[in-house]
Amino acid sequence: MHQYLKAVGFDNIKTRNDLKELMEDVEAGFTHQTIVSYRPGEDFCELRKEYGQCIGISLCGELDEGDNFQPDYYFPYFEGSGISTYAEIAVERKIEKEQYVGMCEDSKIGISLIFTLQNGIEYMRERQAGFASDITTSVTLSGLALSGMILLPVIKDERQLKSEQEASDNRKMLLNAARNGDQTAIETLTLDDIDIYSQVSRRLVNEDVFSIVDTYFMPYGVECDLYSIMGEILAVRHRTNAMTGAELYQMKLNVNEMQFDVCVPAEEVMGEPEIGRRFKGTIWLQGYINF
Repeated sequence: MHQYLKAVGFDNIKTRNDLKELMEDVEAGFTHQTIVSYRPGEDFCELRKEYGQCIGISLCGELDEGDNFQPDYYFPYFEGSGISTYAEIAVERKIEKEQYVGMCEDSKIGISLIFTLQNGIEYMRERQAGFASDITTSVTLSGLALSGMILLPVIKDERQLKSEQEASDNRKMLLNAARNGDQTAIETLTLDDIDIYSQVSRRLVNEDVFSIVDTYFMPYGVECDLYSIMGEILAVRHRTNAMTGAELYQMKLNVNEMQFDVCVPAEEVMGEPEIGRRFKGTIWLQGYINF
């Protein structure tokens, strides 16, 4: 069973029979169906059913000539809002099934972001039409979390905010130059990292790490699309899973100047989320490529 079913409100799925009933419900009452030519005599089909605002289950499989659907895999999804990043995107098929992961680099984050592709069937269509090579477009990212913690914000004056913004802009310019092979930029970034490490080490003697670090975005564990994050809450929405009645928080976060939405069960959040506070947790990152 998919670990992140709980993140969209299905904490009642305990056995294989429970899961089978849920998949039958998706197949019988889907709200969206997408079909694309797959192999001779077979089509690839995606059935989606919404169970609340922006959340649902996607069931994917093959459709034979007799319109018989054979499910292959499923995953819970959460649709984000707005544009998270503009970047060149690489898409790869998973080894064991017709599912796709995307990868892009954003100078604000400083690492390659790997995410499960929500609109993989749309990518298959674009690839068949010859439009999916060297994609440079926008991506809408979203995250599913099983739990989280609310932290108070770090209070800063206007001078500190301005100084941090200038430092951030300068670092993004250096990162872009370093990617293009600028040796001076690479050396400058290395020296900056050494300075930051020494400053943080000195401050940690008397301060808590969360009063030093505003936000962060780091890979988590061995799964390539899992990340540990902390970000400022820009908006909070209270949602309900229509089938189970489970209460959910959907929050728009600002993490390292990149904005995306996160969905988490309300009962698994420690603290009260409000605008200006920070959310800390582990997310499964999904992405929607805006072709």
